[in-house]
Amino acid sequence: MHAAHGDVRLSLPPHAAGVSRGAVALRSHGLGIFGAHRSRAPPVPCGGAGRGRGVCDSLVGMRSHSIEVNGLHFRVVEDGSGPAVLLLHGFPDSSYLWRNQVPALVAAGYRAIAPDLRGFGESDKPEAVEAYALPLLLSDVTGILDTLGVDRAHVIAHDWGAALGWLLAGMYPDRIERFVALSVGHMSAFAAAGIEQREKSWYMLLFQFRGIAEEALRRNEWRLFRQWARDHAEVEHWISTLSRPGALTAGLNWYRANVAPETLLADPAPFPSVKVPTLGVWSSGDAYLTEEQMVRSREHVTGAWQYERIEGASHWMQLDQPEQLNRLLTHFLAA
Repeated sequence: MHAAHGDVRLSLPPHAAGVSRGAVALRSHGLGIFGAHRSRAPPVPCGGAGRGRGVCDSLVGMRSHSIEVNGLHFRVVEDGSGPAVLLLHGFPDSSYLWRNQVPALVAAGYRAIAPDLRGFGESDKPEAVEAYALPLLLSDVTGILDTLGVDRAHVIAHDWGAALGWLLAGMYPDRIERFVALSVGHMSAFAAAGIEQREKSWYMLLFQFRGIAEEALRRNEWRLFRQWARDHAEVEHWISTLSRPGALTAGLNWYRANVAPETLLADPAPFPSVKVPTLGVWSSGDAYLTEEQMVRSREHVTGAWQYERIEGASHWMQLDQPEQLNRLLTHFLAA
């Protein structure tokens, strides 16, 4: 994941402490992050396109509400009290991904905050590709924290959410208590992970072809998408949400805005190191990310570093091994 076409410099809106008066410059990198295997929890389609109506509340057992950040409406699932824990999902998910973690965090005494990120779930879906560049996505995250009155939070992040989490922890450590990266390692470690990781990230090139990728994934009742997803138990839910107007293109635009093909030829640019306590978790069944890119993330963490490997789980460890992951999360956050 990287900002497209070399250096990207975007002034951020004045909403966040530590974010407000500067500009964020991010140089291009490659970062691939998709995975799919079987989930324990049966999929339940999340229907309806009403903004802020909480149409998926019954799926996670939490209340949700709509907030406005950067001129967009974001659906946020929130429950509990105590120290805040921000949960950031990736493609092709939404806050529903965290349905096994939110109750565990609340029971452990935390305030769980799980937004549908820009382009996903019930949140707004801008049409322009450039609306999904990492500086804007990062500004969304800090804006969500500000709007909810959260100065500092623990952050647990997966997939594209992990890319945002690494940047947030590196650039604004004053806002992060502890950081947990699931599946996706530090972007500099990813860039150095070699040919095996590049092979696993083949789909990022497919996603660059606007219109063609959408048609290919939808054709024959989403056959390519189902194959690509390894017939994951979550696939019907994904198809239901991605079938909404503009949803598939919005999700693919995360790749188009941040993973330009020409960056494959560029020398990796440095990303900020992380000084907050960090836990990296990788699962042995992840067909889309190598263990190396997570293990080598320790080279880019100047604070306390911990690595855990979950055996027998796919990329979607939140669904495959929720009890084991929840134990790791609550233990690390309380340390």
